[in-house]
Amino acid sequence: MSVESFVPSTALVSMTDSAIRYFESRLEDQPGNLVRLSTKASGCTGYAYVLDSVDNAQEGDELVKINDNITVAVAANAIELLRNTEIDYVKEGINGIVKFNNPNVVNECGCGESFSVS
Repeated sequence: MSVESFVPSTALVSMTDSAIRYFESRLEDQPGNLVRLSTKASGCTGYAYVLDSVDNAQEGDELVKINDNITVAVAANAIELLRNTEIDYVKEGINGIVKFNNPNVVNECGCGESFSVS
């Protein structure tokens, strides 16, 4: 008889396979660049996600290595808002969109622009 234990994921953020393919193609001609994830005050419910391709992390950013080609720098002031967020890339018709599966969100505005956490 064996005993298995549940060990929760300790990654600050993660990416789906679809998101990995998307960001690898976006960074293909920018070797060494990071994906920087932050938030800004926005919309009717509080915060909006901000994604940038950057040369270097900013002071206090937490680095999450997704694979050999992708490292995400999470802004220091957004760490608690984004903890355990999964970044996804989905096709909606002919359009592709980056989606955030954030377990900390308690409310989103109707247009999807902003979110709030408890």
